[in-house]
Amino acid sequence: MNDLIGRVLSFEKGVFPDQSALYAKLAQHGQSPKALMISCADSRVVPEHIMQAAPGDLFVCRNAGNIVPPSSSQMGGVSSTVEYAVSALGVRDIIICGHSDCGAMKALMNPEMLNGMPNVAAWLRHSHAAECVVRQGYPELTNEEGVRAAALENVVVQLQHLRTHPSVAAGIARGEISLHGWFFDIGAGAMYALDGTTGRFAQIQADEPLPVAHAAQRHRASDVEYLEAAE
Repeated sequence: MNDLIGRVLSFEKGVFPDQSALYAKLAQHGQSPKALMISCADSRVVPEHIMQAAPGDLFVCRNAGNIVPPSSSQMGGVSSTVEYAVSALGVRDIIICGHSDCGAMKALMNPEMLNGMPNVAAWLRHSHAAECVVRQGYPELTNEEGVRAAALENVVVQLQHLRTHPSVAAGIARGEISLHGWFFDIGAGAMYALDGTTGRFAQIQADEPLPVAHAAQRHRASDVEYLEAAE
């Protein structure tokens, strides 16, 4: 802990003076983050570091397993964060980021690890669909391979949950929100993104378009406008 306190003091004396103008601007005018990132609480996955983000760039929500409970299941910090980011801050890009060697996904695929942790077990029920996909769709995988597959499928499941939130659903209907599913390989330092067209993850490349899970485009099921125009 003393080491961490030392870093706080180092920030105050060595980092803040060089960025004082930025902090003053943020303090006076508030925040306008470019994206909401929902990532795992794993200490090895630091969204601001990975994206080289400056203060004010990202609105971040971290929890075990980068989980987004369906809107109808419960009120909580994740739901409130999503609603505030979209409705109050006007965020137009939402990223759900999983990662390799995820402890939550290990526990999901090895339930015996959850003995004595009833709250974690209850939380991971929001990833049950990912577990079922891996067990029934990837029967040939080793345990280690299954954990990685679960982390990828979990991102897909949480994106589906995200779309049940009213603020997100409304933003998608207006064509104002893009959804992104990312996977960070810790050992390789590589980021993969879900392509909504192919349904597969591809490594992000500097010379290639960014794969997007759900690109911003107006999306409404009703043809009421067409019917009114025809009349």
